[in-house]
Amino acid sequence: MVKLSAIQLNSTPDVEQNIKAITKQLAKLIPLENNGEVEHIVVLPECCLFFGANDQAQLSLAQQSKNNNELQLALSQLAKQYKVTLIGGTIPVVTESGDKFTNTSCIFNSRGELITSYDKIHLFDVNVADNAKTYCESRYTQAGDKACVAKTSIANIGLSVCFDIRFPSLYQKLSELGADIITVPSAFTRVTGKAHWQTLLQARAIENQVYIIAAGQEGVHANGRETWGHSMIISPWGEILAYLAQGEGIITSDFIPLEIQRIRTSMPLKHALISN
Repeated sequence: MVKLSAIQLNSTPDVEQNIKAITKQLAKLIPLENNGEVEHIVVLPECCLFFGANDQAQLSLAQQSKNNNELQLALSQLAKQYKVTLIGGTIPVVTESGDKFTNTSCIFNSRGELITSYDKIHLFDVNVADNAKTYCESRYTQAGDKACVAKTSIANIGLSVCFDIRFPSLYQKLSELGADIITVPSAFTRVTGKAHWQTLLQARAIENQVYIIAAGQEGVHANGRETWGHSMIISPWGEILAYLAQGEGIITSDFIPLEIQRIRTSMPLKHALISN
């Protein structure tokens, strides 16, 4: 049996405090692991270990942890301790030049080994009618340029992050690469989340006939930023299987590979190229 889980957080600019919050939620999975027959895929939100400060602070954290990969090590230890396949939301990873960081989603197996990582491609450079007004991730963040699917013994897991959800071509590519599940760690703003979050997630699930695990930041953060939460797990048919609107917590649902096969067989979809 395979379970899918999303953890919703209200992360702070304190790494240790955030690790404790994640540990509190992961501890709830222990009863499911006692018989040794349940495997878990767990997704954390975007910026899971450090959030609520400005992007320059994210860069400073990435620079400080560069040599010994402290942030990756913390996530690795959590995956190993709780014996889960852990998609570590995102963490800042300093670039070779040292003047920017990538917003990187790392996936660890239940032994704590790093399987692969994905750098967020679509950066959030927008104006929003909230208290922050303007967001410009590209000032300190370097965009990724490669779609990524982790092929594990449990499932093929496609990686995406937050603003990526507005770009269906990325999800089509992940589907073409064999994704059964696509993860969406996020820190959606309250304004854009209320308007579009659920609609976009269900559309990506339906279009690509995959499970979507979307784990969000939620609430008011240290810098006043407001995030939407509403973490959810969605079936390949677009049904919401599990849902948490507000507060910190964890949601879980079953992963049924035969359901993917059934839907894809009954309604075959091909992303055809359309010429002028």
